Amino acid sequence: MTFWSRFRAPLAVVAVAGFLGAAVVAPFAMPVAPAEAETMAFKARIHQEFVPNETADADLVYTDVVAVQLPDPAEVKRKQEAEKAAKAAEAAAATSNQSSSSAPPKYSGGGSPAEWMAAAGIAESDWGYVDYIASRESGWNPNATNASSGACGLIQALPCSKVPGSGYDPVDNLRWATGYAVDRYGSWAAAYDFWISNHWW
Repeated sequence: MTFWSRFRAPLAVVAVAGFLGAAVVAPFAMPVAPAEAETMAFKARIHQEFVPNETADADLVYTDVVAVQLPDPAEVKRKQEAEKAAKAAEAAAATSNQSSSSAPPKYSGGGSPAEWMAAAGIAESDWGYVDYIASRESGWNPNATNASSGACGLIQALPCSKVPGSGYDPVDNLRWATGYAVDRYGSWAAAYDFWISNHWW
């Protein structure tokens, strides 16, 4: 019996066991597919309990501005910072004026987006569409206020007073938004399609 003939069978057994072990373990070691990761992020987001921001400035939403490349980037940056500071000052003044007038109170209750959508009567099959729009309009902050226009709430109603109840109440805002989505587009799915194409609705 040669040296290799003695070890050939045990080596074959070890090789087969190693292969089978890798085949059993590999599916569990694979990274999560992008679709699964998105689903997990969606579920985490809509079940996240709301905690109000400590300052009104933290609730301000700024509209995206398409930047045009200019010859002097430093000058462009200075102008943008000056404009942002001016908008923040205007918004702070508007917020203090609103708080002294009959502006609706900011939302201080709890809850999560999933609870708010359920309470607003939105079908669970539409939650993904609502999440996509609300995430981009307000980041799911019921107290979000546009710094320049004054649009408010989860879906940025303009004016805020058009929402029956309170524009800052997440359930009232979502009920109003459902009416808007259905009346204007026919469904939340169609509103989502429009948002995808136009980045507004």
